[in-house]
Amino acid sequence: MSAVVAVEALLAAAPRWPTRIVCLTEETTEILYRIGCGDRVVGVSGYTCRPPEARQKPRVSSFLDAKFDRILELRPDLVLGFSDLQADIGRELARRGVPVYLFNQRSIAEVLQTVRVVAALVGEAARGDALALTLERNVRETAARAAALPRKPRVFFEEWPDPLISAIRWVSELIEVAGGVDVCAESRARHDAAGRIFTPEGVAARAPEVIIASWCGKKASYARIAGRSAFSEVPAVLHDRLYEVKSTFILQPGPAALTDGLAQLERIIAEVAHDTRDTSVKPRTLRAFRPPVWADASEADA
Repeated sequence: MSAVVAVEALLAAAPRWPTRIVCLTEETTEILYRIGCGDRVVGVSGYTCRPPEARQKPRVSSFLDAKFDRILELRPDLVLGFSDLQADIGRELARRGVPVYLFNQRSIAEVLQTVRVVAALVGEAARGDALALTLERNVRETAARAAALPRKPRVFFEEWPDPLISAIRWVSELIEVAGGVDVCAESRARHDAAGRIFTPEGVAARAPEVIIASWCGKKASYARIAGRSAFSEVPAVLHDRLYEVKSTFILQPGPAALTDGLAQLERIIAEVAHDTRDTSVKPRTLRAFRPPVWADASEADA
């Protein structure tokens, strides 16, 4: 073998861009599919719902745990994760020789940056930029419509019931984009959920006109929310303004939150701002705008 041939073999020993990718959370899976790289995804989180065809891929993780041997069997040349909560998973994979990239996006701007970075990592920067620009346009158009609302309703977004956790940063920002006022907005700067814990009495004192629940991987309960003694005089409860947005639409910091999640927030806030309601919904039940049927597959099955 000539030296030239040997060098060429060395240079061709790995593809130019990752081709076998494991996604430990849903948003990177969705990004890859939306830029035409779904065929490169070889493993996903058990919480993955978007797109529905991704659920046919091997499920190798929940949010806090991973099947390390199963991931290694898939021979990934890139693993994508999210947040400090997956740091231990990322560290263990790195120790086993797997390339890992952990994102930590919390704001709308950081979500858009993540779209671009994911695309760049797989050699599709132009497609990523196009997707990000489309998402940006949707945010701007939503904000323009919200500017015409007669008023800005006061919103409490309930991410978890016990302890009571308020909206993470990108959700709080999207509430504002959709024309609402997040009554716990000062807490959104905290990366950790512990910094967004409120007492029921503390939330009640802020008099939210609408409560939007999104309990991660768990169906929200009207009775549990409205039944809090501290909430008995809260305007949202008195006027039956309790809603649910499934976590797959709003608590994944990716395209879903900036499209379907934002659309649901917009409809909820507009309904309250205009003091209209869907009369087909039974009183004292959580109101929700019907999602696609595949969105109900929200339980982890890693």
